Amino acid sequence: MSKIVVIGANHAGTACIKTMLTNYGDANEIVVFDQNSNISFLGCGMALWIGEQISSGDGLFYSNKEELEKLGAKVYMNSPVSTIDYETKTVTALVDGKEYVETYDKLIFATGSQPVLPPIKGAAIKEGSLEFEATLKNLQFVKLYQNAADVIEKLKDEDIKRVAVVGAGYIGVELAEAFQRKGKEVVLIDVADTCLAGYYDRDLTDKMSKNLEDHGIKLAFGETVKEVAGTDKVEKIITDKNEYDVDMVILAVGFRPNTAFAGEGIERFRNGAFLVNKHQETSIPGVYAIGDCATIYDNATRDTNYIALASNAVRTGIVAAHNACGTELEGIGVQGSNGISIYGLNMVSTGLTLEKARRLGFDAAVTEYTDNQKPEFMEHGNFPVTIKIVYDKDSRRILGAQLASTEDISMGIHMFSLAIQEGVTIEKLALTDIFFLPHFNKPYNYITMAALGAKD
Repeated sequence: MSKIVVIGANHAGTACIKTMLTNYGDANEIVVFDQNSNISFLGCGMALWIGEQISSGDGLFYSNKEELEKLGAKVYMNSPVSTIDYETKTVTALVDGKEYVETYDKLIFATGSQPVLPPIKGAAIKEGSLEFEATLKNLQFVKLYQNAADVIEKLKDEDIKRVAVVGAGYIGVELAEAFQRKGKEVVLIDVADTCLAGYYDRDLTDKMSKNLEDHGIKLAFGETVKEVAGTDKVEKIITDKNEYDVDMVILAVGFRPNTAFAGEGIERFRNGAFLVNKHQETSIPGVYAIGDCATIYDNATRDTNYIALASNAVRTGIVAAHNACGTELEGIGVQGSNGISIYGLNMVSTGLTLEKARRLGFDAAVTEYTDNQKPEFMEHGNFPVTIKIVYDKDSRRILGAQLASTEDISMGIHMFSLAIQEGVTIEKLALTDIFFLPHFNKPYNYITMAALGAKD
C-alpha cells in the first residue's frame, strides 16, 4: 500500500483527497495536514455574507474533516507543516503542540495562497502563518472564514461608519458593495486608475466604476496607500494624494502562492509558485502541487502561467489525484474564466483582455458589439448586452472574451472558454450554429454580430 501525504485541504486539497479515496482508497493510505481549523470554505461568498445577501456563512462549506475521515483519510487540522525532507521522504508538522514526523511515498502540495501585504505603516504578517498582526484595531485581511466572521462581529459596533477597501480587484469590489449594503460610507482605493483591470478592458471597467459610484461608493483610483494611522484603532488612511477619515481598513491587494515553507531544491515560477507539468508534478518526481500554490497551463497564451481561481484548484486536484495513484492523466489547461455581479451588473470574462494580449506580444485586435438580448418586440425582460472578443490578427485565433449586462449572460462565456481551449478562429465562430428563438435571443445575435465585425 502506498502512503500519500497531502498538505492543505481546501478546494484543491479536498478535490484531490476525495478523488483518491473514491477511486483508489483500497490501494492507498491518505494522510492530510492542514494549518486551518476548517476546510472547503467558499471565500467567494464572503462578501455576500458580510453584506447580508445570505443569512449566514454555514452554507459556504461543502466538506469537513469528518467527511474526509469517513471516506478513509487521516486528517490533522490546526497542524502546520514546518519542514520537508525530500531525501528521506518525511514531513514534519506541529500536531497538538508537538513535532510530528510522517513518512510518505507520494507528496501533494495544496497549500493555496496568502494575502499580499502592501508596504504600509501599521501592519505586519507572519510568514507562512494564518495570523495577521496589525498595530491598530480594525485593520485586517478578509480571506478566511475566521476573517469574515471577525468583520461581521466588528460591524456590530455602531462607531464603525466609514470603511476603506484597499484593492479594486474582484474581492475588493465585492467587499466595497458589501460594506455599502451594510450602510457604511465606503472608499475603494487602488494604485491602478480603474477597477478589475486584470479581467476587463477599459470601457467595461469604466462601466463597473460608474456602477459603484452610482451606489455611493467613493473611488480613489490611481492612489498608493502609504499609511494607516490612529492611536489604538484605525482613524485615517493616507495615500500619496489624499487622506481619508475611516474606522476600518480592509486590505485586498491580491494573493501570492504559499510555498516558502517547502525549502530549496524544488523549482518555482517567477512569483514563487511551484512549477508543475501537465500532470501537476513538480521538478521532484512523486511530488505534486495543485491549486493556488502551483502553476497551470494557460491555453490563451499557450504557456505556463499562474491563475489563482477555485475552479482551477478543483481541476488540478483531480488531475494530481489520478497521477499520484498511478493513472496517467494530463490536464488540458485553463483560460482563467471568471465573473462578477455587483448591484445587478453582471460581467464575465475568459482568456486575455486586449491590453494584456498586446503586452504579451500578440498582434491582437478586438471586435465589440452591443445589442438587446432579445428582439425589440419582446417588451419584458429584455436587456442590452455588450460583448468584446479579442483575437490574434495573424492566426485569427480567439484569445479572450468579455460580456456585460444586467441580464444573466454567464453561460455564454463557457462557449468562449472552449473556443480558446480548442483554438477556434474568429471566422469559425461567426459561422457557428447558434439557434434563434425570441424568448432567448435575436436571429442576428450579439455573438454572431461581434464575430462578423472582426477585421481582416
